[in-house]
Amino acid sequence: PAGAYRGYGLPQATLAVEAAIDELALQLGIDPFEMRRRNIVRPGDPMLSPPGAEHSDVLYGSYGLDQCLDLVERAMAEATPTPELSDEWLTGDGIALTMIDTVPPDGHIADAAISLGADGGFTLTVGTAEFGNGTSTVHRQIAATILGTTVERITLKQSDTAHGGHDTGAYGSTGTFVAGRATQAAAEALAETIKRVAADHWNVDPSECRLADDAVSCGARRLPFTDLIKAGGPPLTAQGNSQGTPRSVAFNVQGFRVAVNKYTGVVRILKSVQAADAGRVANPMQCRGQIEGGVAQSLGAALYEEIVIDETGRVINPRFRDYHLPSYADVPRTEVLFAETTDTIGPLGAKSMSESPYNPVSAALGNALRAATGIRFTATPFKPDRLFPLLQEKFGA
Repeated sequence: PAGAYRGYGLPQATLAVEAAIDELALQLGIDPFEMRRRNIVRPGDPMLSPPGAEHSDVLYGSYGLDQCLDLVERAMAEATPTPELSDEWLTGDGIALTMIDTVPPDGHIADAAISLGADGGFTLTVGTAEFGNGTSTVHRQIAATILGTTVERITLKQSDTAHGGHDTGAYGSTGTFVAGRATQAAAEALAETIKRVAADHWNVDPSECRLADDAVSCGARRLPFTDLIKAGGPPLTAQGNSQGTPRSVAFNVQGFRVAVNKYTGVVRILKSVQAADAGRVANPMQCRGQIEGGVAQSLGAALYEEIVIDETGRVINPRFRDYHLPSYADVPRTEVLFAETTDTIGPLGAKSMSESPYNPVSAALGNALRAATGIRFTATPFKPDRLFPLLQEKFGA
């Protein structure tokens, strides 16, 4: 049995593609950063422009890959404390970049509903699920921003059809990007309804009304949401929907500095940097955690984790004592940097950042190992026993 895993095959493909790019750069005598700058596709490139369009911005909600390359290059060039290493250790730097289309190709549907209660608070219902991806907070942030209130005043009901609303599923990096757009649509519709009710009350145009500080105001006049409910009128509820198209594109660039013991194959990570184009970052702390977690999880796959199957097809390491999951001590500190972009497609300018941090890690690590040892290791995990034979062949005992 098998199922989807973070990255949907992109880490495996990236490992090969980014290795090929580095090998070409080496043979041509071109810096790895410069090699990528010369070949990445940018908005405005003729090959991406639809007929009649002046540029291809319609294919990118925002574009920050160039910024990500610059951020990682500067961070890797900065002087950092380096442990004293004997001549048994070889050091090298490596980078890799990835892009990921948000949402499965066939689309993704999400519903949301929101209503204003008698206490002046709001109830938000979304179909998407929270499983550690941080969407519970982000959905409330989106609604609170639009409705001029605070996150504490938003009560969230989610991931249960008993509450109403549909969501195709919390996968494909859709929790913020797709379901968040449904939340935005519902909150904006409710905001317009509130303005219209207040405008009728004051006999003004709704465009003159503003929502802020749990009230609707027009010039010097101010009506708290609680008083708006008491004034009567139509139900203050609204629906929102997102069909998941068009898709947005997120970008990530990972950089590593590694040390490799040429006699044992032990790998030590001396520096880890990842830059991300997440659009307008809705919650920097949570997004930073997503990226740090993605790097940690991907390092597990790149350095340690391996299911070993014997010639009869039997798994011979079915217990975690024989299957190394990275612990805190195994994971280096990763410096996280954000490109400054605002996505024209995602909710309030945000893009997804769930799967994408995972994808460039093993490729960047493989390129760093190549830079350190001069050997191209082509299969993960990069465990000492896998590295040792080629190191032994090149460097001896």
